Amino acid sequence: MTDRPIAPDARPPHPAPDATPDLSSRNPDWWRQAVVYQVYPRSFADADGDGLGDLRGVTRRLTHLATLGVDALWLSPFYPSELADGGYDVADPRDVDPRLGTLDDFDALVREAHRLGLKVIVDIVPNHTSHRHVWFQEALRAGPGSPARDRYVFRDGRGERGELPPTDWQSVFGGSAWQRVPDGQWYLHLFAAEQPDLDWGHRDVRDDHRATLRFWSDRGVDGFRIDVAHALAKDLSEPLRDLGAHASGGEAALADFPPGTHPFYDRDEVHEIYRDWRKILDAYSPPRTAVAEAWVPDARRALYARPDELGQAFNFEYLQTPWDAAALRQVITGSLATAHAAGASATWVLSNHDVIRHATRLVLPPGTDDNAWLLSGGHAPAVDPDAGLRRACAATLLMLALPGSAYVYQGEELGLPEVADLPTEVLQDPIWEQTGHVRKGRDGCRVPLPWTTTGPSYGFGAAGAWLPQPPAFAAYAVEAQDGVEGSTLELYRTALRLRRKLLDGESLTWAEETPAGVLQFDRGDGWRCVTNLSPDPVTLPAGEVLLTSAPLQDGRLGPDTTAWLGH
Repeated sequence: MTDRPIAPDARPPHPAPDATPDLSSRNPDWWRQAVVYQVYPRSFADADGDGLGDLRGVTRRLTHLATLGVDALWLSPFYPSELADGGYDVADPRDVDPRLGTLDDFDALVREAHRLGLKVIVDIVPNHTSHRHVWFQEALRAGPGSPARDRYVFRDGRGERGELPPTDWQSVFGGSAWQRVPDGQWYLHLFAAEQPDLDWGHRDVRDDHRATLRFWSDRGVDGFRIDVAHALAKDLSEPLRDLGAHASGGEAALADFPPGTHPFYDRDEVHEIYRDWRKILDAYSPPRTAVAEAWVPDARRALYARPDELGQAFNFEYLQTPWDAAALRQVITGSLATAHAAGASATWVLSNHDVIRHATRLVLPPGTDDNAWLLSGGHAPAVDPDAGLRRACAATLLMLALPGSAYVYQGEELGLPEVADLPTEVLQDPIWEQTGHVRKGRDGCRVPLPWTTTGPSYGFGAAGAWLPQPPAFAAYAVEAQDGVEGSTLELYRTALRLRRKLLDGESLTWAEETPAGVLQFDRGDGWRCVTNLSPDPVTLPAGEVLLTSAPLQDGRLGPDTTAWLGH
């Protein structure tokens, strides 16, 4: 790991957990500029030693989040699931997977989080259920034409004996989006075959999700992250239409359809669902928050973020933008304008459970095929971990200086790189099998966290971990970085403490006269951010240096470095 000394006057002692600023109902807009920490429960902490992270493990480690300085934690799915898609195949949306705990464990987690001043956000997975859900099992038993099948999308096949799928629609995970059942009918699954899509035209489906929102809100949940928010509404009028050249399971083909008219992505009717949900969320005091995972173009994303719908939507353009000053400025400017037009605040994210960790991704050469790189075990091309960590820290300080809310993925505060060399025999992501071993999948960013420098799973649990951790993880462990000047963990802690002191307002002003490759903007609340994406050191503008992501070079800002300055 590379040492990154930071401004010594910006390093106060670690705050006690109860020093976290008030996030109560007196500030119902807490979410607009919050820092939200994503917890992938199965990879966060294992309290019972079975190798799988659990809710009690999360609760025991909540002080880590409080001292880190985040405002909220977002729990990826912890519901009963066979893990056909990392927990996003939900068998019961109003319970806890027994391997991860109980509802009492969940209640204890919420109580402790609130005691520490942390809000709690949970995932809602409304597009599909697990094939083990009681509804789907009932549908299979009931047979073709039964009311039980109407909650899902069952259709007869094409061909003389119905042996062909009803349409050419493709799954996001590869292959046909249709699966045949023994009685001859087919059901739709835009993701894994174990994730049958629901028919959102059915009253039972709508009523059940209303009940789910109330169930978790009544248990003290502060907000919801909506999985695949753009896919609920579908054009299921007969005959179902083929997509031909646009049949890919991804969202790229959206641009080939007039806005709101794709058969199953980003249809205009989906917004009626979220307007209905907003009435439920607003009935609580304070109102429950929501954020959409919607892989749609920028202008369409704003619709999901309207105040009478979900309120926020993830900004994936930012995550996908290369490490280039002009490209980043364009995306930041556009994202802020889009959020402002919707009456929302912008969202920023660099890593999550679905993408290569940004400490690695940001130094992959332009044009690198991510999947080919993963299949090479991370060797073609080779990645310099020190260069990647330097760039990741600069990107983090840039992100945290932007107006809006930032989403931090577990382990990025430790500087964790992607684990690209996982042996194929340990892979868990269904993408690997469903694509016939063509796409390696997302396991490399889901490897369990290291908490200590020794032990069978580096403090993750008393035994091993469900995905193997590389020996290099010992150097990234919380124990190895806690209180160590220049560590990534201490950089995050300092940045988040400073951000709370400096943050006010939701706008920025770009500096127009800057060296090539440099991003510089002022926040109206009295601070300035400068990021050097060029290959050469640059002179800093006037101001007190509050924090840097790497040491200054003879008083100048080196390449791949961000500085925060006071006016």
